[in-house]
Amino acid sequence: MVAASADQILAALDPEQREVVTAVRGPVCVIAGAGTGKTRVITHRIAYAIAIGVTDSSKTLALTFTARAAGEMRARLRGLGIPNATARTFHSAAIKQLMYFWPYSFGGSFPSLLTMKSGAIAEALNRTDSGLAPQTSTLREIASEIEWAKVLQISPDEYVESALGAGRTLRIPNNKPDKANFEDISKVYQAYETLKQQERAIDFEDVLLLTVGMLEEDRDVRERVRDQFRYFTVDEYQDVSPLQQRLLNLWLGNRDDICVVGDAAQTIYSFAGASSSFLLGFTKRFPKAQVIRLSRGYRSTPEIIGTANIILRQGGMIGEHGHELASMNEHGAKPEIAKFDSNAGEAVHVTKKIAELRAKAGEHVEVAILTRTNSQLDIFERELRAAGIDSQIKSSERFFERVDVRDAMRVIRSASVLPTEGGHWYTDLVDVLRPFGQTDYVQAFLSLAKIMQEDGATTLRTFLRELEDRAEQNNPPTLPGVVLSTLHAAKGLE
Repeated sequence: MVAASADQILAALDPEQREVVTAVRGPVCVIAGAGTGKTRVITHRIAYAIAIGVTDSSKTLALTFTARAAGEMRARLRGLGIPNATARTFHSAAIKQLMYFWPYSFGGSFPSLLTMKSGAIAEALNRTDSGLAPQTSTLREIASEIEWAKVLQISPDEYVESALGAGRTLRIPNNKPDKANFEDISKVYQAYETLKQQERAIDFEDVLLLTVGMLEEDRDVRERVRDQFRYFTVDEYQDVSPLQQRLLNLWLGNRDDICVVGDAAQTIYSFAGASSSFLLGFTKRFPKAQVIRLSRGYRSTPEIIGTANIILRQGGMIGEHGHELASMNEHGAKPEIAKFDSNAGEAVHVTKKIAELRAKAGEHVEVAILTRTNSQLDIFERELRAAGIDSQIKSSERFFERVDVRDAMRVIRSASVLPTEGGHWYTDLVDVLRPFGQTDYVQAFLSLAKIMQEDGATTLRTFLRELEDRAEQNNPPTLPGVVLSTLHAAKGLE
């Protein structure tokens, strides 16, 4: 793969984007509004710095918050001829270092990793006299509180006072006041930590905490890690937590080759301990930092961006740390604002509007419903089903990590090496997937394959390659129908 030249990298960038890309020496703070091309800018800046010899791809670390976003970064860097730059989530980068250095710093085998907290929290709940019911919504709420406490480095003993001081609110279906529920959660939190110690298990928050502890206490490991990476980029910096910032400080040391990209108006993880204060205070830590703003919006129409500007202005988000965007797109429909007395009334109205839209534009028109909470999704799903409209709820479980999906891909991979008679690869795909039944993932695979066949794909191997690329980017194929998602689950899917 031939790396793009410096001139090729700069081609087709707008003046604001080019200013960021050519600012190859840190510290740099990029205030990037929604749809301004920040992922393009991040990857082009890394590629440009490598092209002109400022850094080496092996010394570059790009950090973001979702595996999907990290996969997209890697794919774009490969497209620029940079196949081995490291783009990871904070947790992925931390666990790789922790696993490698564990024998040196801690000794023994690496603990088991809890990928799902619900089972351990349910067991911890049974060990306490808290009185909290072990139902799914309550377990989810307890997990959120434990995660919030751990990223802020709050112990079980400190939790109640800290939660009250932070004004935390709970959605636990009982009649207890919040303070009583906080006290119960504190007991479960302590039992959960004890259970993990007994089972020799760690969770994702422990990964960050242990990596921080290792780097703070072990000078040799710290220096080896710092020697590995010298050129840092952090995406979605407005959503960094105090624990992640502490880890970033340890990685960076006293160096300043760092570029952070974010927008305080897009902070969505404050409930989980994230804080835009690190973005807003970047120039205090680095007084000589370059601050560059991206204000040209390429995703949304002038009507949508104009509405967003009004809301941001009224919320005090336009000023030193925020700015108005200008749409580069053609005009479109004006956003409609409607107010309802209940969630049910809202669902009825939205379903009616979707039915009208489908009647005009066809059943395959792309429609999404975004909600604030998971419980609201169920209301919309029921109403859409009653109206005969297909829908799918975006799951928190990663599609390509499902055992049944991996099994299906294994069968497709085996079949892809066999000759296809007459080029009828779609028929072969139907045959190899028949034993898996009419499941959601089989239908999603076949829907994608049909589109690829119409677009000229000629082999099963081409289809498999598309699936593998999507798996790396955490971009699963979808079925026709209305997509239901919370705002948080939709982050990065624009």
